[in-house]
Amino acid sequence: MGGNGGSGTNAEKRPNEMLTSWFVRSGWSKGELARQVNRRARQLGALHISTDTSRVRRWLDGENPREPIPRILSELFSERFGCVVAVEDLGLRAAHRTPASSGVDLPWTGPQTVALISEFSRSDLMLARRGFLGTSLALSAGPALIEPMQRWLVPSPTTPREEPDPAALRRPARLSKPELDLLESTTVMFRQWDAQCGGGLRRKAVVGQLHEVTDLLQEPQPEATSRRLFKVAGELAELAGWMSYDVGLQPTAQKYFVLALHAAKEAGEKPLGSYILSSMSRQMIHLGRPDDALELIHLAQYGSRDCASPRTQAMLYAMEARAYASMGQPGKCKRAVRMAEDTFADAEEFDEPEPDWIRFFSEAELNGENAHSYRDLAYVAGRSPTYASLAEPVMDRAVELFEADAEHQRSYALNLIGKATVHLLQREPEQSTVLAGQALDIAKKVRSERVSTRLRKTVDTAVRDFGDVSEVVQLTERLAIEMPETAEAV
Repeated sequence: MGGNGGSGTNAEKRPNEMLTSWFVRSGWSKGELARQVNRRARQLGALHISTDTSRVRRWLDGENPREPIPRILSELFSERFGCVVAVEDLGLRAAHRTPASSGVDLPWTGPQTVALISEFSRSDLMLARRGFLGTSLALSAGPALIEPMQRWLVPSPTTPREEPDPAALRRPARLSKPELDLLESTTVMFRQWDAQCGGGLRRKAVVGQLHEVTDLLQEPQPEATSRRLFKVAGELAELAGWMSYDVGLQPTAQKYFVLALHAAKEAGEKPLGSYILSSMSRQMIHLGRPDDALELIHLAQYGSRDCASPRTQAMLYAMEARAYASMGQPGKCKRAVRMAEDTFADAEEFDEPEPDWIRFFSEAELNGENAHSYRDLAYVAGRSPTYASLAEPVMDRAVELFEADAEHQRSYALNLIGKATVHLLQREPEQSTVLAGQALDIAKKVRSERVSTRLRKTVDTAVRDFGDVSEVVQLTERLAIEMPETAEAV
């Protein structure tokens, strides 16, 4: 057997019972798992990986594959079972990890935050360019994630920052206010690109810009400039995390979110910190960890209780509703939905300027989140027609508003898919296929693994429940032709 990461000792040749257990419970065939590994490897840019059934059999027999395969298997099984399945849980050896790539319990100090963001963004850029995101990242969940994030609330040490040497500040090539303004406006532009085109197209550009900002932070700067740069770094790291999440790079996304929260703390930006925590919460819902999602949202709400704008508070309530829906708690979910609606009404009256990162939370987004909460309640309650009927008018409104919003095309596609799932819950496959077909038109234009995956899952559900309906058959054929199971490197 080839040298695929095993040392060849007898101990290593024992059947991997842990991996076999997860594999058997997944219901996948060896060929199916091999295809999924190959597809995820292409997403990571690891184009040299070509797995087949015999290779899967060797893993089950005890061979330890090389990176990034352990990490890919961890992600695939985590998504399959809706919980974090670590590399070690699969009986595989995790690669040695540097401080920048392991864990989320990082020091809350400015210089170390800069160094960690710099190292992580540099390795992301370099390894992605080589076509191989080598180091294994592990997703954190439960207390291992929540407890370090709670330190966001701990006041920073009161020792005064060291002001740079006055002579150093008189040197030429200092960062001017127009240059700082340009950095901030570039971040706004990147955010618009992400909303229009999905995370796949510009992710590396955002990571490159983030790395350049850390270079500026490593130079002597006045405190006010340093705080603005930390704010830019926090926004860019959150966006890099969001784009990584959108294209399916879940551990990478979590790492950027954690680093973003550290930068926001250095900038003294509590509302930005609450927004970053809401992005982490959304990821946890996606990964089937609504209890962790709820903890993160409550941490965000508490940390920004005295400074978040009504729009930010409404967004946090909407995410709280999503978490309660996934936990199957209708009473608390409905209360959070009402709070989101009421607070959003206050936001419409709010006449103070708001940061660009919350601008996305429009009436369309509010309706989309609340409709998905009702839809998720329907799933948890055994495909309840009551909750599906609650979701329908709210989802209709979201789709109507997003249709007129050229900037947020990915959100439009996601809500079309959401509306398609509501019609499937109501046993109306024909209407569902029309909406899924419209989402497919957009999915071909945006580079978003989330859109592609949700569309495929929705079509799979339609096939399972209504496979003999001609419209479902036609949509399945169209999907196979227009969106084949391939992915470009990100």
